[in-house]
Amino acid sequence: MYQDNKIWIGQSGDEKVYIYPKMANRHGMIAGATGTGKTVTLKVLAESFSDCGVPVFLADVKGDLAGMCKPGVASESLQKRIDAMGLVEHGFHYHAYPTTYWDVYGEKGMPLRTTISEMGPLLLSRIMDLNEIQTDILTIIFKIADDEGLLLLDTKDLRSLVQYVAENAKEFSMQYGNMSKQSLGAITRAIVALEAEGGEQFFAEPALNIADWMCTDCNGKGAIQVLDCQKLINSPTMYSTFMLWMMSELFETLPEAGDMAKPKMVFFFDEAHLLFDSASKTLLEKIEQVVKLIRSKGVGIYFITQNPKDIPDGVLGQLGNKVQHALRAYTPAEQKGAKAAAQSFRENPEFDTYDVLSQLGIGEALVSVLDEEGIPTIVKRCSILPPQSLMGALDDETRKNQITGNLLYTKYTQVVDRESAYELLTEKVAAEEKAEEEEKVAAEAEKFRQKQEAALAKQKEKEEAAAKKAEEKKQAARNKEVQSAVRKVASSAGGTIGREIGNQLGKSIGGSFGKKLGGNVGASLGRGILSTLFKLK
Repeated sequence: MYQDNKIWIGQSGDEKVYIYPKMANRHGMIAGATGTGKTVTLKVLAESFSDCGVPVFLADVKGDLAGMCKPGVASESLQKRIDAMGLVEHGFHYHAYPTTYWDVYGEKGMPLRTTISEMGPLLLSRIMDLNEIQTDILTIIFKIADDEGLLLLDTKDLRSLVQYVAENAKEFSMQYGNMSKQSLGAITRAIVALEAEGGEQFFAEPALNIADWMCTDCNGKGAIQVLDCQKLINSPTMYSTFMLWMMSELFETLPEAGDMAKPKMVFFFDEAHLLFDSASKTLLEKIEQVVKLIRSKGVGIYFITQNPKDIPDGVLGQLGNKVQHALRAYTPAEQKGAKAAAQSFRENPEFDTYDVLSQLGIGEALVSVLDEEGIPTIVKRCSILPPQSLMGALDDETRKNQITGNLLYTKYTQVVDRESAYELLTEKVAAEEKAEEEEKVAAEAEKFRQKQEAALAKQKEKEEAAAKKAEEKKQAARNKEVQSAVRKVASSAGGTIGREIGNQLGKSIGGSFGKKLGGNVGASLGRGILSTLFKLK
């Protein structure tokens, strides 16, 4: 309950135990064995923060926090506690709280989404259970996306980019370092497995805007955001990584606030041990950094777990407000854990903390908070107040009405798939394939053209050779005719000249016989000589 500007969470005898709102962002813890009342304490704190105008986020792992949108129902055990604490006199009454329901899978609440880029390579590697080398390669892939101007919004964006890098590994390795085909293949398989676990629904747009949670209703009560985790908890790694992303998102989004009269928001992380199980050294350092620094952003984080030992010392030391329900210590290991839990409190001289820790009943807890000066109070044995809203699950019809009637429903219900890496790479690959096809067609056309030109050149050469041969044959015929004519002329001229010479010779011999003989011999010799000369030419 919110009373006198303080959060009343329990009562130790006649003394009221409060958490001071200005110290609520120093974080806290609710611990205890199963069935000791942790969920009731969580509800009481969440309701009280809402009453003082602080927005609240809480993870509903078992489905029994959903009833906060309805007033509580009186029962005999609750009434006894109300009467014993005199709560009615202090304004206790059953009432509902402004509640918004979310679900990563979109089944029991509005879809809660983020993008691959906002999750980042470190958290994404944890979800996909990548080893150190594969994580480094995924970080390089994110760097390539930034350098290439490629948005990574959903899993198909990441898958298409990994495939693109694998196909061009040689070129990218020259600039970013070696990326083996085996590691890229392992990353691709991990993405496919993530999609099978619901990654396709979770990594999408519209991504959550944290500003939509930082609000109050018309009565000034802080809005309570309930994330249904009944299905998500079946994938512990994804659940814990999502919670860490939520804390990181708050840390990175909110401005510095310094010391405030009350937190900007309070974050309840149920089953907190899952956050630290199998976490790498780098991841643990990031968690500790967020827990340490987010206080200055005005955010309080409250871890709910069974045993404080589930929380690393570096984080446990940052938790100023502690509510410790009963711990069962039957084995030596459990006894050691219980002693460590008892020793973490500032000792109360009125009782032995370790003995009381195992004697606490349902609804009782050891409580130590920070006073107004930021000093831990001595531990006190308290009875925790009952919640004012409905305990237990919510019926489907009421849940549906709450979801569809919310002002944020139209903003987050429909998936938006804008242009991102998948579309750009698909277009790029298609353009490259088209260019290759065009280049291939052009090469084939050039080859065909060259072949045609060669055939034409060969045909022309053949025709020219035939024409030359025909011309040579024709010329030879003409030469033969000329030679024949020349021989005839030469023969005739030679005969005439020879005859004249023979006649002259015959005259010198004398007589008609000499003249005839000289003429015939001269003609024959003249024809032969001239014919031979012209033939040689």
